[in-house]
Amino acid sequence: MLKNVTERKTGRGEAQRFVEKLISVRRVTKVVKGGKTLRFSALVVVGDGKGQVGYGTGKAREVPEAVHKAVERAKRSMIKVYLREGRTIHHDTSFAKGAGHVFIRSAVPGTGVIAGGPMRAVFEAIGIQDVVAKSVGSANNHNVVRATFKALESVASPRAVAARLGRSVSDIIARRDAIVGKKRKAAKHEVEGSDDDAVESIETEEAEKFLQLDAEMSSDS
Repeated sequence: MLKNVTERKTGRGEAQRFVEKLISVRRVTKVVKGGKTLRFSALVVVGDGKGQVGYGTGKAREVPEAVHKAVERAKRSMIKVYLREGRTIHHDTSFAKGAGHVFIRSAVPGTGVIAGGPMRAVFEAIGIQDVVAKSVGSANNHNVVRATFKALESVASPRAVAARLGRSVSDIIARRDAIVGKKRKAAKHEVEGSDDDAVESIETEEAEKFLQLDAEMSSDS
């Protein structure tokens, strides 16, 4: 369960400015010779609001020191997430970590951040404005955060896909928009109660990702 979410902006001049999100703080007891030692464990997400984000954990006898350690580790492990128009991800993605499974879908302008718990903290630290996400299975904060980061690492930009396949960026964007359009059309028909024959068959999950375009375009060549 999400214990607490706080936001704090810090910076060293105008060049570096980070958004820090405190996901959880847990009390940890370690049994040693002579008794028990009490410490605190903090999980923090740090981002610049422009596509870079990282997470870290820290342990200390005091909460502020544990948070400080987590923040420093998060800054050293930041990743780059490619955003579409600076507001959402380029394509749908998912990842499973342990008993937890996260699903992240791109969204149209005005959707907002439809996510809860640790996933919302990650998206806000990145600077994502429109996204729909769901966590299924384990609600462990660490597993959810790790799965979310792994899913975001798999997001590929049209430029990267075009360079790998030797195609133009416009071809990649056209294929992506066609897949998204078919998916939304099918969803609309299902909501309106249309017959199954009127809904086009659409490849699900992995086939909807940009990473699967490699096989599709290779067959077209």
